[in-house]
Parts: sequence; C-alpha cells; structure tokens
Amino acid sequence: MESALKHDLKEIIQHFQLEGEFLDAFLYGSGHIHDTYASRFKTQEGIVRYIHQWINHDVFKEPEKVMENIERVTRYARERILAAGGDPLRETLNLIPAVDGNSFYKTPEGNYWRSYVFIEGARTFDKVESVKQVYNAAKAFGIFQKMLSGLPGGRLHETIPNFHHTRKRFEAFLEAATKDVKNRARRVKAEIDFVLERERDVSIIVDMLAQEKIPERVTHNDTKLNNVMIDDKTGEGICVIDLDTVMPGSALYDFGDAVRIGASSAAEDEQDLSKVGVDLAMFDCLANGYLDAARDILTPTEMEFLAFSAKLLTFECGVRFLTDYLAGDVYFKIHRESHNLDRCRTQFKMVAEMEQKMDQMIAIVNRYR
Repeated sequence: MESALKHDLKEIIQHFQLEGEFLDAFLYGSGHIHDTYASRFKTQEGIVRYIHQWINHDVFKEPEKVMENIERVTRYARERILAAGGDPLRETLNLIPAVDGNSFYKTPEGNYWRSYVFIEGARTFDKVESVKQVYNAAKAFGIFQKMLSGLPGGRLHETIPNFHHTRKRFEAFLEAATKDVKNRARRVKAEIDFVLERERDVSIIVDMLAQEKIPERVTHNDTKLNNVMIDDKTGEGICVIDLDTVMPGSALYDFGDAVRIGASSAAEDEQDLSKVGVDLAMFDCLANGYLDAARDILTPTEMEFLAFSAKLLTFECGVRFLTDYLAGDVYFKIHRESHNLDRCRTQFKMVAEMEQKMDQMIAIVNRYR
C-alpha cells in the first residue's frame, strides 16, 4: 500500500453513499489499468474500508457499459450466493451506489469512478506460492462461470469488442507485418513464420461459437491468479475480481488463458528461453480445480477442446505481442526496446512445448472430466 494520492479522494468519495467519518485513503494494489485506492471510515461499529477506482476510459471506451455489465453480474451473483447460503459480502464484489443512485460517479471533467465494499480477511497474489493456490484459483473461476450460467436479461455488452477473436488478431498481425512501420519484420522472420504456420488454428473457437457448436457464455476473459481473492484462513478462492472484461465469450477462453498464465514455468517477459515451458503439474491443478466446479455445465465439445484452448490462447497472446512490436510498441507498456518481442518469444516457446505435450494435456483433462 502506498501513501501518495494522484486524485482528490476526499472530494470523490462525497459522491458515494458511504457511512461514517472519512479518515484517510491510499493507493492500493498492483493493477496497471485503473487507479485504485483503499479508504478508511470510522463508524459506530468500528473502522471499515472501501475500494475506489478511477476507470481508465482510454482502455475501456464506454465506461457506462462496463458498469452496467458489472452491476448486472454482481447483482445476480449476490442472489445466487444468498440462495446457496453463502456470504455475498465476501463471495462477490459489492458496488456502493453513487449519491444519484448510479453504479458510478462521473466527474464534471468526464472521469468515471466506482466504489466497492472492501473484502476483509482475503488477498490476491501476484506470484504462485503453492499448487493448492493454483487449484483454488482455478476452482474459483469455474464457480464464477457456473454461477453466471443462468444470467437473465440478454447479452452483456462487449466492453472490448473482439477481445479473443483470434482470427481478427491474426489479421491485425498480417497488417502490422505488411506495413512494417519500424522496419522490424526482417529481424523477426522466425516469429512471423511461426504465426503463419499456425493460421489453421486461429478460427477454430470463433467458428464453433458462430456455428453454435459450443455455447456462448458469460466469461471473465482475464483469468489471472491475482484476479481471485484467496481467503487468509482457508486458502480457498472466495471471490473473482476485476470484472471489467466480463462479457460474452467461450468457457475455452477463460480456461485457456488461466493455463497460459498459471502453467508457465517462467515470467511472461523472461529473456532466457531455456527457463520457459509448460508445467504439467500446474496444468493438472488448473484442470482439476476448474472442472471440479464447472464440469457439469460444460458440453462434451467444450471438454474436448480444453487442452487446445490453452495452446490457442497462448498463441493469441504471443501474436498480440508480436503485432505490437511490429507496430512500434503502441499498446503494451514496455521497459526496454525488445520487451514485446521477449514477451512474444516466451508465448511461442510455450506453444511449441504444448504441441509436444498435447496428448498428455488431453489425458489430464480426460482424467477429470
């Protein structure tokens, strides 16, 4: 927790329905998209905390649609948790309404803010500390997917259109490679060839969705370990957070991206590729946890493509890194000239290893399905 404030929180929080006497506020967490703060209030019951977030409208172009999605999803999750005898104050995010009754506050300058109840007795982890943690995080994402499988009210908004549309990601790569605005294509011929050789894979999931061979679901679309709150006492994953990308998609997106991150043996930008690979023990934990929660809602076709989804989502992310490198590093933040290229190479090394281990990965999924 850091003490510096970039915004006047004391003024912002006056626009939310908060009880008690404001004490202080701090920058909070390790997120890279929004500015997040924790505040403390003195009430008759003691000190309570809240989370406040400035929503980055450069990334999320339509914040009101983001908030409409989050409001719908958390309201329905609360209903489901109560019906199951759970604790909705800990097992889902809880929005604090603005004074005008909206789920957000818009400043006169056009900035968007939201506030949540602070979930006490739990925390997130940026690095994996145990296989139990991986199992419980994967299970939490499975529970989240199952819980929202009956969400009423029609389709959610696409907060980032075509986010996991791998065919369109491939087309954007082709455009960047053709334009070659930084004259970098000649340096990465091996990576470009790697992508071109796998074009046959890029439309598989989007085509199955379009042809209704697999169902469109409410999906999280950013299934990192640190988007699950882990209970301090039990070690269980109690609440899925960071709901900005909750939108229509495929269960395969969520599982595949969880494997891309959770089963990697090295950091996403590791420069020593000898350290990069796929940890099958971690893949086992991810498959076990996810399917323990979600196996009874998944179709046979979804089960069949779970292992493939890990390869595809890893490939898609590598393509995005390579595209940004070719385009001049305009999307992802970098800390060195070849940062996006390093990221691309780790993803492609994982893809190649997954191709070698695909039979083992399929066998692991079949063990738990």
